[in-house]
Parts: sequence; C-alpha cells; structure tokens
Amino acid sequence: MTEEFVPGHDGRYDVVIVGGGPAGLSGALMLGRARRSVLVIDSGQPRNAPAAHMHGFLSRDGVPPGELLEAGRQEAAGYGAQFSTGCARSATRDDRHPGGGFAVELDTGRTVRARRLLVTTGITDELPDIPGLAPRWGRDVLHCPYCHGWEVRDQPVGVLATGPMSVHQALLFRQWTDRLTLLLHTGPGPSSEEAEQLAARDIAVVAGEVSQLEIADDHLTGVRLRSGELIPLRALAVAPRAVPHSEVLAALGLEPAPHPRGLGEHIVADSTGLTAVPGVWVAGNLADPAANVLLAAASGATAAGAINADLVAEDTRRAVAARKDPFAADSEARLCEHVMGDRRHGL
Repeated sequence: MTEEFVPGHDGRYDVVIVGGGPAGLSGALMLGRARRSVLVIDSGQPRNAPAAHMHGFLSRDGVPPGELLEAGRQEAAGYGAQFSTGCARSATRDDRHPGGGFAVELDTGRTVRARRLLVTTGITDELPDIPGLAPRWGRDVLHCPYCHGWEVRDQPVGVLATGPMSVHQALLFRQWTDRLTLLLHTGPGPSSEEAEQLAARDIAVVAGEVSQLEIADDHLTGVRLRSGELIPLRALAVAPRAVPHSEVLAALGLEPAPHPRGLGEHIVADSTGLTAVPGVWVAGNLADPAANVLLAAASGATAAGAINADLVAEDTRRAVAARKDPFAADSEARLCEHVMGDRRHGL
C-alpha cells in the first residue's frame, strides 16, 4: 500500500510516528483506534528486509516481512492513520503554537507538527568486514537462534566470535544443533570457565582469523581461515553491532548510548519508551536492539498507550483550565479543539 498524506488543518497531528516497521505500525494502529490523528513517516527500508520469512510471531510465523508490513499499513489506515513516504531529517521543539509540541522536517522540505513524537526508526546491523559475508545476511549468515535456529537445526553451524557475548551465542545455538563450531576469529579467547562449558557441550573451538566465506550454488559451504584451512559449514552466526538510526532526535539532545549488554548502541528510555525528552517516545530496535518482530510490535503498542494517556491528561488539564477561566484558557482550548475536532466527528 502506498498512500501519501494530505495534512489536515495546518499540518499538525496528535502524534507523528517516524518509522513504519512493526513498532511504528503497531503504535499507529493503537493511536488510530484511540481516535488520535496520526502521521507515519516511513522510508520503506525495514531492518529485516533481507530475510525471506519471519518467525516467532504468533499467527504469522513464516510470513514474509513485507506481507506483515502491508497488512499493518492497511489496518492502521482503516483507523485514519496517514502515511508519508520518505525520511524525517530532524525534530525540534515547536514554538509556533500555544500548545507546544514538535516540528518535524521531512526530506521533501515540508514541515509537519505534532503534539507527541514516537520514533521507531530502528538500527543498522554493522557486520564484520569479511568478504562474502554481507550478501548472505538474513539467509545463511544469521544472528538470532530464535529467529533462524529451527531452519538450520542439525546442520554444521559456525559462531563467529567478535565480542564478549560470542560464547553465550554459541551455547544458545547448541540447542538447535550438536554440529557446532566456535570460530575465535578476532574475538577474545574463552576463559577457563567458558572453555569448560564449551567442552562439556561438545562445541568445537577453532583459532585463527576468518578470511572469507565459501559459496557454491548460492549456498554457504564453509569459511576459510587466513591459514588456508577450510571449515565446512551450512550457516554462520554472527553478533552484529547495533547502529541506531537516531539522527532525527539529535536536535532534541537525544544521542545513542552504549547498550548495557554490549549489543552496540540504543536510545535510553523507560519501560513505556519515554525518553529523557518529555513528549518523545521510542520503540522497537531503536530502544532494544535484541527485540524480534513480535517484541518490537508490542513495544510500539505499549508506547502508544502511554502517549494516549499523556494526551488525555493534557486535554483534561486544558478542559479544567477553560472551565475555571474561559478567557485565559481560550487560545489553548481552541487549539485542542482544532486538532481533535475532526476525530470526534469521525472525519
């Protein structure tokens, strides 16, 4: 579905959602059902685009990622959500309206305004710089056993050690196959305790840097070490570094921070996705690089509920102020009516 937005009123919305993946669309669906005016800005470049199918999503297991997104757009649009194809360059505080909020500049040069922001722009997976690896990403170069482990069960699988979590990743993948090799590559060697664990689980450990992937008939057949040795494999697990797509938040003072589990960087937020900037929420992999599609969608719904509650509280404050002093609160009350009027009348 491709639908370009036609701004209502003066281009001001209750919520602008930057990012149209599972988290953003889930948020748009919830907010649309809450009768909020919503604009979703989406570049059309989801993180899981290289994968042919997604897994672990109840009732949608094995569905192509694009099919889920198309269904989500249709559902959100059914509740009035509008869509803009493109990127949001920056978000700043909006001083043009008495009610405040945010101004979001699009790459088309247009500026839209929102009372609240939900940013779900996700991450880039920064992969090890090994010839032949990146083109196999999401196919037979994997990272999550819960997403792809079943598909490579009982096959020879390698785990490429690049950081402190590599032994943990190898122990996880051991649940799906007993033909497992930990390739030390450039990562740290296992501690004595880790070496004992790997040995107990019959996980082979191979020293030496991986120089390239071996491909035959468009399938991974193994990895070659700089020594020339070939390690036969059918899948290779890596731990990519999360690089957030957070540029839109920079002008608001929100910068990525190191993830506590060493997964790269993320935007720090509370359990609802609320950031250190009032009125700005994040969801999906931008907040949690380890979240799968189902968890990303759930985080978008959680953030949407918190955003709607925050807007309800603001609307209530304005209504109380207007009742106490209609003249002093007139400008704010008219602004609220301007934003919400069409939604109440089903337009």
